[in-house]
Amino acid sequence: MQNTKANCSFSRSALIFNILFFTYFSSALQLYIFFSGHSNVIGLRDSIIYSLIWLIPVLIFPNYTRSIATVFGMIVGSLSLISIGYFIIYRQEFSQSVFFIMAESNFAESSEFIQQYLSIKLVVILIIYSLVGIFLWTKVKPVYVKSYTKWIVSMLIVIYAIMPVFISVTIKKSSIKKAGSHLLTRMETTVPWQLLNSYLAYRSQLSNMEDILNHLQTLPPLENLKDANGNTPRTLVLVIGESTTRNRMGIYGYGRDTTPQIEQFKKDNPNFVVFNDVVSSRPYTIEILQQALTFADEQHPDLYLKTPSLIHLMKQAGYKTFWITNQQTMTRRNTMLTMFSQQTDEQFYMNNDRNQSARRYDESVFEPFKKVLHDPSEKKFIVIHLLGTHMKYAFRYPKDGEHDRFKDKTGITFNIDDDKVDVYNTYDNAISYNDYITTTLFNIFKDSQENGFMLYFSDHGEDVYQTSPHNILGRNEKAPTRTMYTVPFMLWQSPTWVATHPNHYQHYVDRKFSTQDLIHTWSDLAGLSYNLYVPEKSIVNPNFHQSTRWIGDPYDKNGLIDFDKLAK
Repeated sequence: MQNTKANCSFSRSALIFNILFFTYFSSALQLYIFFSGHSNVIGLRDSIIYSLIWLIPVLIFPNYTRSIATVFGMIVGSLSLISIGYFIIYRQEFSQSVFFIMAESNFAESSEFIQQYLSIKLVVILIIYSLVGIFLWTKVKPVYVKSYTKWIVSMLIVIYAIMPVFISVTIKKSSIKKAGSHLLTRMETTVPWQLLNSYLAYRSQLSNMEDILNHLQTLPPLENLKDANGNTPRTLVLVIGESTTRNRMGIYGYGRDTTPQIEQFKKDNPNFVVFNDVVSSRPYTIEILQQALTFADEQHPDLYLKTPSLIHLMKQAGYKTFWITNQQTMTRRNTMLTMFSQQTDEQFYMNNDRNQSARRYDESVFEPFKKVLHDPSEKKFIVIHLLGTHMKYAFRYPKDGEHDRFKDKTGITFNIDDDKVDVYNTYDNAISYNDYITTTLFNIFKDSQENGFMLYFSDHGEDVYQTSPHNILGRNEKAPTRTMYTVPFMLWQSPTWVATHPNHYQHYVDRKFSTQDLIHTWSDLAGLSYNLYVPEKSIVNPNFHQSTRWIGDPYDKNGLIDFDKLAK
């Protein structure tokens, strides 16, 4: 009897090893991600919380601990190898975007993938990872606690796990559906919910996207479309930046030297045009691209669902179309971006990370861009969508590299609180890296000697303590500042293009323009005309007419504001 009692006594070491075992298959990766600087601590926190749920049956049924641990290890441990292997190969977390890419791939591509990435290094890491899991399994033992203790601890784990739902419903006043979706998002770090939720989210977003695409397919083509360039071989490139305000770019007069490369490119290339007064109509990616890439605008925001897009226009004009993106692919917010990309003939999705706040560098678009430039099609239209200077800014450029150069208050012309300096500097460093990315893209296109032009603009700006009293971070349509809307707008034309398209664009650089009318400017540059084309809305047209540059939420009765009346 004494022996049995001793065996049923509480063991602290048994509890510790149980916690380590049941959290290992999700938290080990998140721990590495956090300490390597790939992402923040949120993923690690959530993986621990939702892994602890597996302790509940062990606490309630201690005599079945070994059986529970064995089944858990075989199922969850095996599934976790998928996440570990994917991260080793791509340095990205598994997400619903991966299911999208898998669905887009055929058997031959899958075979090439296995041959390309099945390496000794990958196998060794997976073996070591598995051996650690097996070692922890050998240490798993029953944890005996008093009856009321096991129920209290179990309740606390459950309450903490579902706390996001309670906060969403009671404090944030969200719907049950939205709160549940938020909970599933929190659980994405934890196996097997990671795979299950990613698949369900992928199916949901795919259904939404397919509904929109099917609707757009029913739209009639543009009437009376004419191409002034006929069948002349040419390549036209549109580069879309992200969260980059021109107010922090040296080429636009900012005090710090954040854009030395594009400034040198301008000196070396007389056909490079930098427009000085272009603004975005919305401070959010999806909302502005719904206007910039379609005929929608602030007065007619729903036209993106009722008229052809820029991609449809270019395809109707006989171009082979391409979309290269370093943005996330299949997420609730980014489904609209994927919808635009799926209208093109070929897509290259370079970022399938679960977390937007992760280290994904825009240089990943270089190789697919070079590949597309070698496509034999005579008329090519290429869209490149960058991650740009999206928050978190420190994740937008390599650590300890040449772009990690702003570290103190040097060059800041106003007083800024010490606790804001680091974020302020990381944004300027991200601008510096974006300078390298955009200049490299211009040079790649120039070196290809393709006939055509490349246009770069950012979707919107970002106010990083720029506006007095220097305490605003990010963007807020309800409390707008000029910095949130001011964007770079730059055009390079190849010598062969200029020879056949002489122009006076340098005379137009100070025109006041809104990117809501981008499709008209693009049509003008490309020599396309049709019934919906309005030359007065093109910044490069001699008949350009300056109109009110509305900003704000067009669905809000009093949401529109004249940008030029914002305080400077």
